[in-house]
Amino acid sequence: RIARTPATVLITGESGTGKSLLAREIHAASGRTGRFVEVACGSLSETLLESELFGHVAGAFTGATTDRDGRFLEADGGTIFLDEIATASPAMQVKLLRVLQELEFEPVGSGRTRRVDVRVVLATNENLEPLVAAGRFRADLYWRINVVAIEMPPLRNRASDIPALSEFFLRKAVAAADRLVDGFTPAAIDALMAHTWPGNVRELQHAVERAVFLGRGNLIDVHDLPTTVLAGTRSHANSSSPLKEALASPERQLILEALERAGWRRDLAA
Repeated sequence: RIARTPATVLITGESGTGKSLLAREIHAASGRTGRFVEVACGSLSETLLESELFGHVAGAFTGATTDRDGRFLEADGGTIFLDEIATASPAMQVKLLRVLQELEFEPVGSGRTRRVDVRVVLATNENLEPLVAAGRFRADLYWRINVVAIEMPPLRNRASDIPALSEFFLRKAVAAADRLVDGFTPAAIDALMAHTWPGNVRELQHAVERAVFLGRGNLIDVHDLPTTVLAGTRSHANSSSPLKEALASPERQLILEALERAGWRRDLAA
């Protein structure tokens, strides 16, 4: 419903849940003809991030020998995805607020204002509300980016996805390894379902790839899986979580499935 709108989207969720993938799908369904440009804000210092986003002119700083377009200009007509937005410094937050409000900026070292037509999607694996309360994230920027918020749930809260995701990653890994692997043994599926997946979908992908690359049979078995997965399975089997906690995940899944079938009408779902 929001892909073809110009609404700013904030994607939240733990690392490895697929926030970048969702951002790309929003762009693909948006109908925008420009590029999808991704920027990992946490991987750059404040000075480099400003130049990366807005570009610079020759002589703006040591090493700037030529003019360079920034990522916002590269995304003109398309979508810019700002990952790890919680890591942005206070000064950078001020600059981002202006760009989001007016879609205007000046390259570093330039007095010339540039204007772009760009859709902004942001992501964070941190809860921004406590950062706002602590004064580490600007409240006005938070309310500006929190137009449409989408939470990517952790894999442990959607265990029913694990078999389908495992089969998908298996097919990709088999093609890359040029091996004949038909699937998983029931014991392997049980082990995958029992693990809590702290690394979420990314951890599952790597576990399946490792099993394909190192396994010898035509079925992935328990002994082909990483020891961390098996250790998590044993820990899960020996745990005695409260009944309410143990039932929360399947109950949530059942409610979501009922809402999907009912077209998100709560009266019909009930």
